[in-house]
Amino acid sequence: MAVVGIIPAGGSGERLGADRPKAFVVCAGRPLLEWSLEVLDAVCERVIVAAPEGFDDGPDRVRGGDSRSASVRNALEGAPEATVAVVHDAARPLVTRDLVERCLAALEPGVDGAIAAAPMTDTVKEAAPDGRVLRTLDRRVLWQIQTPQVFRADVLRRALDRDAAALAAATDDAALVEELGGTVRVVEAPPENIKVTRSSDLRIAEALLC
Repeated sequence: MAVVGIIPAGGSGERLGADRPKAFVVCAGRPLLEWSLEVLDAVCERVIVAAPEGFDDGPDRVRGGDSRSASVRNALEGAPEATVAVVHDAARPLVTRDLVERCLAALEPGVDGAIAAAPMTDTVKEAAPDGRVLRTLDRRVLWQIQTPQVFRADVLRRALDRDAAALAAATDDAALVEELGGTVRVVEAPPENIKVTRSSDLRIAEALLC
């Protein structure tokens, strides 16, 4: 089994107010990207980063695509030997080796993908465009999806074999696998596996990492 890590690192960092792509913003003394690389390097045989122009030089770096899923596809094309792909966002610097390994372990026979997730704790309502509540959803069966997301590489390749519009519309790679009829399982993530989107998230991540 050839396990290859993929880090789509093309986020602009605009909501952070950064002057560089998000993955290269410094968090607790290191670029965000390096925290994830360290963990994936310990589990995967190699890790490929899909980075923006100007940040894509060097070994195991490829040019990012026009969307997140397009970046994942570019990285996967650079790893034809991969039988398992571990996709993880650089914006989640608190990922742990334990979480990655539990996602890998969940990739049992008959399972095409295993994705980190957190059970919903808030009440969730569906609303119309005018703000009128349509219904209250059962939070007991709802999960907030995160990364890492682990897939059988052959299934992920088929799922990513889509036009640019379909890739741009995908909210995550697991959704594309699901559209193929693939079986995807959730793996509960620790509360600390937060995503850095805004400057307040960056401060929280720094406090947890220090």
